[in-house]
Amino acid sequence: MKEIMETLSVNELIVDLDLERNYRVLWVDSGNIIAYVIDIEKDKALPFIMTIKHIEEKIYLGEYTIKVDRGFILNRKPTKKDLEHRDKTWIYIKDLVDHKPGIFKKDQRNKIIDKVMSSHTIGSRNTVLKNLRKYWQRGMDKDSLFPNHALKRSENNYKTKTGRPKKNGKTGIVITQDIKNQFKKSIEKYYLDRKKPSLRFAFNNMTSDYYSKYKYFDKEGNEKIKLVEEEKRPTFRQFQYWFRKEYFSDDVTKAREGKHIFEQNYRAITGSSTAETDGPGDIFQIDATPSNAYLVSRFNPNWIVGRPTTYFIVDVNTHLITGLYVGLENASWKAMMNAILNACSDKVEFCKKYDIDITSDMWPSMHLPSNIIGDRGELASHGVDHLVEGLGPLISNTPPYRPDWKGIVEKLFDTSQEKIKPFIPGYVHKDHGERGVKDYRLEATLTIEDYTKVLIHFILFYNQNFYMDDYIRTEEQIGDNVQPIPIKLWEWGIKNAAGKLHKHNIEKIKFYLLPRATATVTEKGIKYKKMLYTTPVAIKEGWFSRARLKGSWKVEFSFDPRNMDTIYIHSNDKDLFIPCNFVDHHSRYKNKTIEEIEQLIEFESDDKKNFEHTQLENEINFYSDIQGIVKAAEKNKKEHLDKSLSKAARTKNIKGYRKQEQLERSFEESIKPSTEEEIVSSTTDKDNVVESFVNQPMDNQESDGTLHSKVSIKQLFAKRGRKENG
Repeated sequence: MKEIMETLSVNELIVDLDLERNYRVLWVDSGNIIAYVIDIEKDKALPFIMTIKHIEEKIYLGEYTIKVDRGFILNRKPTKKDLEHRDKTWIYIKDLVDHKPGIFKKDQRNKIIDKVMSSHTIGSRNTVLKNLRKYWQRGMDKDSLFPNHALKRSENNYKTKTGRPKKNGKTGIVITQDIKNQFKKSIEKYYLDRKKPSLRFAFNNMTSDYYSKYKYFDKEGNEKIKLVEEEKRPTFRQFQYWFRKEYFSDDVTKAREGKHIFEQNYRAITGSSTAETDGPGDIFQIDATPSNAYLVSRFNPNWIVGRPTTYFIVDVNTHLITGLYVGLENASWKAMMNAILNACSDKVEFCKKYDIDITSDMWPSMHLPSNIIGDRGELASHGVDHLVEGLGPLISNTPPYRPDWKGIVEKLFDTSQEKIKPFIPGYVHKDHGERGVKDYRLEATLTIEDYTKVLIHFILFYNQNFYMDDYIRTEEQIGDNVQPIPIKLWEWGIKNAAGKLHKHNIEKIKFYLLPRATATVTEKGIKYKKMLYTTPVAIKEGWFSRARLKGSWKVEFSFDPRNMDTIYIHSNDKDLFIPCNFVDHHSRYKNKTIEEIEQLIEFESDDKKNFEHTQLENEINFYSDIQGIVKAAEKNKKEHLDKSLSKAARTKNIKGYRKQEQLERSFEESIKPSTEEEIVSSTTDKDNVVESFVNQPMDNQESDGTLHSKVSIKQLFAKRGRKENG
């Protein structure tokens, strides 16, 4: 898949083929991580972020395409009124459009507009925004501000042939946009190749592909072609002219030599990363590498857990180490966000967790920079756009084969390992794996906490003692006799070149760094992956009762995958989010990672699936048991049913039969302690009473078999006793 970063440019249109939407590219960051775009047809459209990775995926799937667009042009000669309208609008628009990328962000855009309005006589903010939208949607040039009736969408086709006329007097072909597309496809297919074919070779193949009249076979059976007439096809001169105009030598060299070779042997080498910065916090470099030391588990020193991944964040201007993270996961956005969070954290509190006491001047960094440079892999994550949108740092990445763009932090790893390796048990030396050399893994002694402590001490030493011989100091730094030591350069920069560092509430930084997902508000709680959460706000505002009455709804939230005890529902108020915790009966999920919870849910799901066979088998047998009981009852009824009785006779005495049944069951279900003799006697008496009741006429029984309701069972037994006594 061809990388979109090589072709995506400002003002091009991203075409969503499914939704039939066109998004104009307003700005692309220097690292090709994100782009700000705007819908060119939507009346109230505003710029929003698209990640380059997202665009690449959509193009690969055939859902997006890119096309060149020239915006709008005048459809007539502008009137004086048209020109006044354009120029008046441009006066304040030009002060807005240069604030990139801040003008694309809602919170910053309003502040920028308010500032411009204070220095110009403008109707309202809506008026400014309307003209700003028009500028963005129509192609971002001054003429896009003409009144609507003066403009029309430009066409890419030429109406007359351009360039020098043919000497033979024939009319040449007009180079339309379709023909340009043929040129482009042919260049990419036949010329930009590592085999380095000639431009003429590409032209000939283009002519064969697009301008054949018909094909035929010669006497030897070889396929031949007949070209269309000369005046109906482009010439090599036209093809060559277009190529030289559209393709730059660097692009051609990259394609024909390979990007790797170009970056190593052909790229221009000018300046230094340090010299290109404006002060502390202008650019932070971030990178990760596997450490050279094996570690053991904090739970059991017999468990060797392998080599950790270490992240360093370094300020390019001063070379001060501003952030650190050591973890067992591979390089990823999840790991990188911990390093960024550390860069923004109070280092006094951070060191205290590891029983290291420092003062704030020993490690003064607790800020977010204006720019972050890192590896494309982690910074291309879909999660990075939340950080950009919320807190504003520009994100760049180093292209492949260009580690020199992160040279400071790359070199730092070597420096750190060189300083600490004599003291670290389990450190992997260069002779590792050679015959007769001991297995360094077996010497592993430090836990990840121990190793982090070692690196903290290294950072404190490095920041205050690393004298950089090759650091190019400015005239002002030389005049103030600033030593080329990170902490000294930082202190001087804060006083003399401040303005690039950004300090935010640490909870706000966490919110924008954490990954996001969608939960559902239900009558039982806020549900995500079978986990249920609640919050006092939901109880107070009646979320759950509302969900029961009107149906559930979706909410977006952020979460820390390392501990799912609390999630943070996004809020539109100044607090940004609402913390939510597990409902009481979901305490089994507490203190667990998202992976552990998903594993538990999957295990229970698998267990249920495994039981489905047994459940089905038992359910079928359950049906069989019921059917057996019913069949036996039906057989008994059939054998004893008196068919001479009418329906009325069978249903007339239900109450009387019910009392007879109750009398029978009262003896069977009676509960009282009894001796064996009493049990036999009681059973005999009961049988006699029932037999007497059923078979002999009684004074309280009518001729139709019904009973007087006032006669109790107790009275029946008393009457029978009098008869037996004579």
